[in-house]
Amino acid sequence: MANLHRFANPNRFLRLSRAILPWSASLTVLLFIVGLYFALFASPADYQQGETVRIMYVHVPSAWIAMLCYSVMAAASATALIWRHPLADITARAAAPIGAGFTLIVLATGSLWGKPMWGTWWVWDARLTSVLILFFLYLGHIALSRAFDDPTRGARAAAVLALVGFVNVPIIKFSVDWWNTLHQPASVSRLAAPAIDPAMLRPLLLMALAFTAYFVTLLLLRIRAELTSRKIRALQLAQASAE
Repeated sequence: MANLHRFANPNRFLRLSRAILPWSASLTVLLFIVGLYFALFASPADYQQGETVRIMYVHVPSAWIAMLCYSVMAAASATALIWRHPLADITARAAAPIGAGFTLIVLATGSLWGKPMWGTWWVWDARLTSVLILFFLYLGHIALSRAFDDPTRGARAAAVLALVGFVNVPIIKFSVDWWNTLHQPASVSRLAAPAIDPAMLRPLLLMALAFTAYFVTLLLLRIRAELTSRKIRALQLAQASAE
């Protein structure tokens, strides 16, 4: 717990993030270049889906990061409610728009992929519906965190929503196992060998790493921007009270 409080110090976080950001940003660019090369040029077309299978290299990693982002947001919300860490609310607030963006990519690329494969842009199956709910949870968190004149009340309400909504994350993950959906069962995270050709698994994992590095970079930048914004507001209020 002492370590958590030590890293929750805003000034210490700013120093740590300043050291991490050049590496995470460079890793993001490198992984995207390599991942896109393998995804677009060095991987085969699928024997059933043809070239449309390449949507997978954006759609699947976006789905993973959308769930990871919500998990980070829920963990930060729990930390804020229980231990009142200074950075916890800021982390949850910074993560919400990122997660909403990734979830929107999931929904858009899923529709583009579903049209040639299923013959429709949208169906109300368990996986699609639960991902749409995830998008609304992100929007709800963003709205609640800004809905009150007192920022503390808004942060607390948004944190409660994040924790209640976390039940949707395992529903998304296991919906293909619990219900009969158009989505195929898990083909990468199987206990046995993944049910995907190595030539396709390689770019998929590279793109997943690229999206993860991108998420880390965006999150650090947004937290730093929020800290800077709060410092400016505090200085403005101090200047106004002095006058």
